[in-house]
Amino acid sequence: MNQRIHILGAGKEVGRAAIAIEKAGRYILLDYGVTFDERDIPILPLTIPPSSIDGMVITHAHLDHVGAAPLLYISAKPRSYMTPITRDISRLMLYDFLKLSSYYLPFEANEVERFMESSISVKYRDEIDIGGFKVIFRDAGHIPGSTSVLLDTGSKRILYTGDVNTLETRLVGPADLGGIDAEILIIEATYGDTDHAERSIVETRFIESIREVVENGGTVLVPAFSLSRSQEILALLAEKLDNYTVSYDGMIRPITDVMMRHISYIRKPESLKKANDIFIQVDGWSMRRKIWREPGVIVASAGMLKGGPALYYLKRLAGDKKSAIFLVSYQGKNTPGRMILEKGVFIENGPRVVARVGWFDFSAHAGRSGLLSIVKGIKSLEKVIVIHADPEVGMSFANRVKEEIGVDAILPGIGDVVDI
Repeated sequence: MNQRIHILGAGKEVGRAAIAIEKAGRYILLDYGVTFDERDIPILPLTIPPSSIDGMVITHAHLDHVGAAPLLYISAKPRSYMTPITRDISRLMLYDFLKLSSYYLPFEANEVERFMESSISVKYRDEIDIGGFKVIFRDAGHIPGSTSVLLDTGSKRILYTGDVNTLETRLVGPADLGGIDAEILIIEATYGDTDHAERSIVETRFIESIREVVENGGTVLVPAFSLSRSQEILALLAEKLDNYTVSYDGMIRPITDVMMRHISYIRKPESLKKANDIFIQVDGWSMRRKIWREPGVIVASAGMLKGGPALYYLKRLAGDKKSAIFLVSYQGKNTPGRMILEKGVFIENGPRVVARVGWFDFSAHAGRSGLLSIVKGIKSLEKVIVIHADPEVGMSFANRVKEEIGVDAILPGIGDVVDI
C-alpha cells in the first residue's frame, strides 16, 4: 500500500513544522505550526483536507509547531495528541497569538476551543493507535513536555524528532531516544552545522557578565522566549543571583504557573519555584516605567525583540552605556535582535545601540554532534529526511550524514512528497 510523507512546512526553513504521513488517502499530521514574515505577519503551512486527518500529534507548544492547528477545526474535528503540559501551554500560546495577530488569522477562539476539546493527553512511552498506526511518545529534551514521535505504519517505522536536544538544561533532561528501531528518521537540523559551547561555561559567562553590569550601576535586559527560555534563565538567576533585583515581564508568569502544575516534566522544579517566589512580576505600566531606571535584571519577551515589553525596555536602555542587552534566544533573519548583533542597530538606519550587547548560547536545540549521535543511534535506518533548517545548514548536515554514517539523507522543500 502506497505510503508517503508530505512536507507541508519546515522544508528548507526553520519553523512552520508540519509533516503529514499518508496511507491510502488518510493522514496523520505531525505538528502544524506557523512562521512569520519580515512584518511579523504569520505564514501558514500547506493544507490537506481536514476531514482526511485521522489524528494530529503536537510535539510541543511553541507557535512554530502548534500555531496553525486551530485552522483544521473550522470544518472538521480530528483528534489531537500531546502531553498534558503541552496541551495546557498550547491554550495560553494560542490565545495570546489570537490577541496579537487575529487580523491575519483565519480562525478564532471557537476553533482554539474545538482543538482543545479534541485533544487526548499522552504520557511518554505509552503506545497509542492513530488511524491504524502504532504511535509512541519519547521525551525530546527540547522544553518541558516536548516529544519525539515513533510511528509504526505496518510496513515502515518512522521517527520524527520534533525539536530535540541532547544536552541537559535546568528545565529538562536530554532526549530519550536510545534503543529505537526505525527505517526512516525525520530530523530537525536547526543547528546542523554548529556545535554549542558547554552549558556550564555559557552559564558562568552569563552570570559574570550580569554582575559586571549591575555592580557598575547598569540594568541588564534579557529578551527571552516566554515559553521555556525565560523559565530557564529565571531558574539560573534564582540559583546564582538571588540577592539581585530581578523582574520579569510578558507571558512568562502564566506559563510558569502551568509548568508548576506539571512538575514531573521539570528537571529542577525547586529552582523555578524559588524564582517564582523571590523575583518581581511586572504587573502594569506604572511598574514598567520604573524598573528599568534602577540597577538590576529584567527578563522579558519577546526573545527576538520583535515586540512585547522587551522592545519597550530596549528603547529605554539602548542609549545607556552602563546597561546591557544580553540575548539568550535564537535570533531569526531580519529581526531586531539579529540586527543588533550584526549591525549595532535595531531598526534600519536607526540610532546605534551604545549599551553593551552580548549573545549567550542557551539553545534548546541539539548541535551538529548531538544530531549526528541521534542518527548513529537509530537501528535499521535506511533514510534520513532533514527538516527545520535553513537551506545551507540543512544541506551541510545531510551531506555529513551521508559521508560519516553512510545513510541516504535528503533535504526536501515545502510541498515535496517522499515515497516510503
